[in-house]
Amino acid sequence: MAQQFRPYGLWPSTISPKTLALGRRLRDVAWDAQTGALVWLEQRSDRGVLVCDLPDVHAPRELTAEHSVRARVGYGGGDMTAGHGHAYYVADGRLYRQSLVAGVPQAVTPAFGQPASPTLSPDGHWLLYVHTYEETDSLALAPADGQGWPQRLVEGADFYMQPAWSSDGRRIAWVEWDHPNMPWDGSRLALATLSSPEHGLPQALEREVLVGDAGVSVFQPSFSPDGRFLAYVSDAGGWNGLYLYDLGRRETIPLWLEEAELAEPAWAQGMRSYAWSADGSRLYVCRNEQGRVTLWSVTVDGGRAAPVEALVGYTAVSQPAVGPEGEVAVIASSSVVPERIVTWDPASDQVRVRARAESELVPPEQLAEPQAISWASLDGEEVHGLLYLPSPSEEGQTRPPLIVRVHGGPTSQARARYSAEAQFFVTRGYALLDVNYRGSSGYGRAYWRRLQGQWGILDVDDAVSGARELAGQNLVDGKRMAIMGGSAGGYTVLQSLIRYPGTFKAGVCMYGVTNLFTLAADTHKFERYYLDTLIGPLPEAAALYRERSPFFFADRIRDPVAIFQGEEDQVVPPSQAESIVEVLRRNGVPHIYHLYPGEGHGWRKAETVEAFYQAVLDFLRQYVLFS
Repeated sequence: MAQQFRPYGLWPSTISPKTLALGRRLRDVAWDAQTGALVWLEQRSDRGVLVCDLPDVHAPRELTAEHSVRARVGYGGGDMTAGHGHAYYVADGRLYRQSLVAGVPQAVTPAFGQPASPTLSPDGHWLLYVHTYEETDSLALAPADGQGWPQRLVEGADFYMQPAWSSDGRRIAWVEWDHPNMPWDGSRLALATLSSPEHGLPQALEREVLVGDAGVSVFQPSFSPDGRFLAYVSDAGGWNGLYLYDLGRRETIPLWLEEAELAEPAWAQGMRSYAWSADGSRLYVCRNEQGRVTLWSVTVDGGRAAPVEALVGYTAVSQPAVGPEGEVAVIASSSVVPERIVTWDPASDQVRVRARAESELVPPEQLAEPQAISWASLDGEEVHGLLYLPSPSEEGQTRPPLIVRVHGGPTSQARARYSAEAQFFVTRGYALLDVNYRGSSGYGRAYWRRLQGQWGILDVDDAVSGARELAGQNLVDGKRMAIMGGSAGGYTVLQSLIRYPGTFKAGVCMYGVTNLFTLAADTHKFERYYLDTLIGPLPEAAALYRERSPFFFADRIRDPVAIFQGEEDQVVPPSQAESIVEVLRRNGVPHIYHLYPGEGHGWRKAETVEAFYQAVLDFLRQYVLFS
């Protein structure tokens, strides 16, 4: 390839900043049993667009020309659903109903608070959803045709997510939890019977908590088609396993438990990791092992599990949904295949690609596949990650420069999904290490709990030790290493530059935390007490908050830093970035700072994405490749 005749870091690449900016993101997928239509949500720049693919229609069509589909409860998600010939979606703080065949959207709820996770009753009469107003969360119910006022159905907990209907419409289930927990720390699976009034909306009766508590998490309740079971995922056994609750016998049945994760932390509304088959004989489950997520079939009778062989080429599968004829739809990708909407028919074993996030102009053989690696951190404990290596250079350079990428959360995970960002750098000749530091999900409950009380310590040590390990093995150039991360990952970037100056030639920090005191005071409701477990509760842990806040030790930063921030960020406000920029400016530390108007906690606008990657590329060339 021509790129092999250029120095590492300067290879020509067909993945440009503009290419990244024009790429679409696939967010969710749903079926409509009445029409057989497949509906999915695309993120195009800063617009969310619903697309419908009807049987016997020549081409998919857009449903939401008038609206940008986006729910805004917490980190978002739970934007849409479909049923009884309509799509239901969130836009501008309201729920809307749109015919899948023709017509204009109709408002279902007034502009009051923020809705998410619309869930249609089996008879199509009611829309159950999560609602928040002035930091009071609830489950609410509205007539699906919009001909009536919505009302709160369930309240009292601090948070709600993943509401579900039984097939007869007589019961609902949901997940709830309270501060100071995050949903993966401890949450509850609750069940209620609904009244059947002649007039007015149903009421929730006989509410009860089935499983879960402050020390065990639950995820995604879903009733079996025959109403006998309520499935859910829980980490009660140390890993997120699949369980059935027998509603008649009132007993729990462990269905599929092993050392793999069958769910991920519930950072957003509307997340799914499994779906019932149409006949209720099995479940289709996303199984995560070492960052590779594949689709498996698990029988209800005996819990026999087997991978879906037709989809084994995909290493990142999410949001499974089963259609009326038994077809399974998923969002799927691999390290070298961009996201697609894929359907698989169990009867014929046929796989169809229904939509592509990108044009897939880059041949897979020109892209890098990561390898799962482990290494000993500075204290000797094992750490995990994914390593991307560029092709060998023919210019006599045996070691490429390295970018250590730190994911956010910190309870998140770098996975073997298609990463346009990773390929953007690797196709230019950079090596890239995705660090799944202690505290990351995907490796069992004990692994992510290691970060409790140790944020700013273990994550930093694991990133630094990973870089040193690769340099020690002569896989990368130890004198040309950079560290990059956003949000919690941005915090780790700054802490690494403070605690281990000179290890990295430069740091790239996106909307990173700089002051833990102001973060605890200013962040949104969802994470208001997250620092209680990551650092400790205030005021008792005040000394640790100061010790772990980059702002108070920014005078120690000597390596160049690029800082990027969204002007409308409600999670990590711009004041966090600007406080550290002022110190860098005063101390004469080489740095750049970009504040993007109209952006929040991450980039959505195409023009922002293009400008960001061009700025990062220029920064790395100046301070990593040639300094």
